Amino acid sequence: MKGLYCFVVWIFSSIIWTGAVSREPNCHSVLDYCMESGDVLLQCMEQKMKICAGGMTRFSTPNYFFKSIDSSEKSLDTEIGYVINISDEALQRSRDGLDNSSSEDVKLKVYLLDENLFKITSSSEIKEGNDLNGSDPILLKQSVLGVWLGTTEVNNLSQPVQLKFRNTQNQTENGICVFWHLEKNGGGNWSTDGCKTSIDNGDFVCSCNHLSFFAVLISPQIPEESHIIHLNYISYVGSALSIAFTALIIVLFLCQRKKQCEHSLVIHVQLSGCLFLLHILFLCSVWFSGHSDTDSVCQTIGLLLHWCLLATFTWTAIEGFHLYLLLVRVFNIYIKRYLLKLSLVGWGIPTITVMICGVTKVYGKYTFYKDQENSTATSLCWVTTKTVIYITVNGYLGLVLLFNMAMLAVVVVKMRQLRLQNVQIDHQKRAWKDCVSLLGLCFVLGVPWGLAFSTHGPLSLPALYVFTILNSFQGVYIFLWILTLTCKARKEKQTSSKGTIQVSYLSNEEYVTSKTNNS
Repeated sequence: MKGLYCFVVWIFSSIIWTGAVSREPNCHSVLDYCMESGDVLLQCMEQKMKICAGGMTRFSTPNYFFKSIDSSEKSLDTEIGYVINISDEALQRSRDGLDNSSSEDVKLKVYLLDENLFKITSSSEIKEGNDLNGSDPILLKQSVLGVWLGTTEVNNLSQPVQLKFRNTQNQTENGICVFWHLEKNGGGNWSTDGCKTSIDNGDFVCSCNHLSFFAVLISPQIPEESHIIHLNYISYVGSALSIAFTALIIVLFLCQRKKQCEHSLVIHVQLSGCLFLLHILFLCSVWFSGHSDTDSVCQTIGLLLHWCLLATFTWTAIEGFHLYLLLVRVFNIYIKRYLLKLSLVGWGIPTITVMICGVTKVYGKYTFYKDQENSTATSLCWVTTKTVIYITVNGYLGLVLLFNMAMLAVVVVKMRQLRLQNVQIDHQKRAWKDCVSLLGLCFVLGVPWGLAFSTHGPLSLPALYVFTILNSFQGVYIFLWILTLTCKARKEKQTSSKGTIQVSYLSNEEYVTSKTNNS
């Protein structure tokens, strides 16, 4: 009895001593342990998963997987859509520091975590090759895979570890492998550094030179590679033609300029100058982003491109304001130094905006799309912070379009009123001319830019094609519009016809005279 008593006491003492020495949680309960500990969750998991106690558990843990890895068996199939293949180098690295390291098994531990645990805190961008920056990416299966091998750090591998993410729902093939880059302050961000993406029968295969938290960022809004190439060619051709035709507008204006030019024509030329600079800088931005490694050059071009885009939006708003004076106020619309004040607004607002943005250093290389082999990339020198894009581009464009659409509605009402007043004209022919006039006004007022808000959703691809065609060729359309208005104005002066509305608003006096005669 005394011997049995001593044995029981020894057993209990061993259990108590073991519990006191090893207070590390079991591997399958690390997530709960870290949540209750109050520590930074992901940092806690990184530390505890390497030194956690035990591997297999008799309790069912659906988000935890374990396997002993050796030279003959180096893969783990979770049977829920994830397969991990460990390289020989990774296995050897994980054995460093162990006794009999050449033959000892190593524990491979895998945790499937919810995406809500990974909140970007330091920046809204993806680090190191922000391949999906233009598209609000989401996670495949809304899950993140945490992988640990042994108790040591495994990184800088020449033989990468492969993780297969089965794309069971065939959501998209536009995805990229990323890992969670932990920062010292407890925050983090998605990064592509050290990971390459490939497609195997529709599944994503991530080849990474380290172990961490992994996921596949996807974006259903990104078109297939063939469409990207087509859209690029349309943009390049359209921009080249817009440069040629807007330059022609400026040259013709300078050659035939009179001492007293109509205000409307000067405003048209200012808008043409904005488009001329915008398309030149767009092509330069695309070229320099792919051929220049100098950050300062790309930042400068990005700033100038942003400035020209804002100037284009501002001058389209000025077109709408000038239309308001002609169609709504009509009389008493003389403003001292009118063109000078318009120029201060048209070029001043964009200048102040980009100066503020330049101080905050938001310009650089921005990649919209990159294929799986990184051979076809769509990048340019642009604004790299999404918040700035949303405020200075999307928000500003929305306000301009709201005002100009209201002015366009006023034009439609005025046209209908004049058509009803004059019963002697050919209504079918008049309707055709009105439609052409409205179409031209749409380009002058920047209405096609509004298609940028419809490039998301089920009709995103057709909208993207229409947006690219209309806006890349905008300089051509405005040239045809100004040419049509000039010929029309000369013809009307020769015939001295009455009862027509001057929707071209080439001259204040012509419109006022026309409206007075109709009255």
